[in-house]
Amino acid sequence: MNHSDTRQPKGHAPAKGVPARPAIFVDGAAGTTGLGIAERLSKQNDVVVKGIAEDKRKDVAAKRALMEEVDLVILCLPDDAAKETVALIDSMGASAPKVLDASTAFRVAPDWVYGFPELEPGQADKIRAERKVSNPGCYPTGSIALLRPLVDAGLMPMDYPVTINAVSGYSGGGKSMIASFEDGSAPAFELYGLGFEHKHVPETQLYSHLTRRPIFVPSVGDFRQGMLVSVPLHLDTLPGKPDGATLHAALAKRYSGSKYVAVMPSDNPAAKAGRIEPEALNETNKLELYVFASEKRGQAVLVARLDNLGKGASGAAVQNMRLMLGLADT
Repeated sequence: MNHSDTRQPKGHAPAKGVPARPAIFVDGAAGTTGLGIAERLSKQNDVVVKGIAEDKRKDVAAKRALMEEVDLVILCLPDDAAKETVALIDSMGASAPKVLDASTAFRVAPDWVYGFPELEPGQADKIRAERKVSNPGCYPTGSIALLRPLVDAGLMPMDYPVTINAVSGYSGGGKSMIASFEDGSAPAFELYGLGFEHKHVPETQLYSHLTRRPIFVPSVGDFRQGMLVSVPLHLDTLPGKPDGATLHAALAKRYSGSKYVAVMPSDNPAAKAGRIEPEALNETNKLELYVFASEKRGQAVLVARLDNLGKGASGAAVQNMRLMLGLADT
């Protein structure tokens, strides 16, 4: 927990000499992200998960009483409901739990820490010390992982005209999209977000350190989960005209030693085949980064592969939860 926080965990009273297990409440546990978090938490024996009766879910007094009993609340709610719950937590004073929000409500808020531990050196320590953490979006996780190291290394100007193309499984689109794909009424594939106002663009721009708003073109395919995020580049438009190996080295340096983010070697099977599919990391918290480059054409495509429900949502939430509670990584 926060080194300045001397309160004792609120979980089950332990046997003598055994540390108390921290208690967690997942608010909105019936949604896709909440269900994924609950499944992951069911496999961990060093936390206590507390719930609220369905008929009390919107009872403010009952919710407040429960939150006074826990160390951390994970919010899997629509933005407005998340804001209401955070306001309630803020009113609780010394009895307030830590909060990890999985909505888009606070992802660019200056008084919240962004929950991408691999963002930059020291980010995981910021998450450990913070009481309010915003869980990243799935598309931004892949985009920022590819772009931020290049900007930091001076290989990409902050005002570079970035285009991001991405495809996700339909589970990231909410209940109506899931239903339409599973009943066969949805198309096999479609582009969306073509009004240039996708909710993930602000956090992508902010945490990639871009001053120019990127063009983001998301799409959805007829598969439940899995994601590919790609960024095409003309190498001669970048400072110093770097080659693919230089881009690869910058990414590899940033994520060296990372448990969950891997920069794949240039001779990986996908590079040899010239193709990559989105589902290989499903049910994991892993993120793979690829550099596909042609020195002959002076072009490259950066690709991130992840599970939109794993490192893109529930897996990331559990990773952040463990950091916030001072628990060992699993």
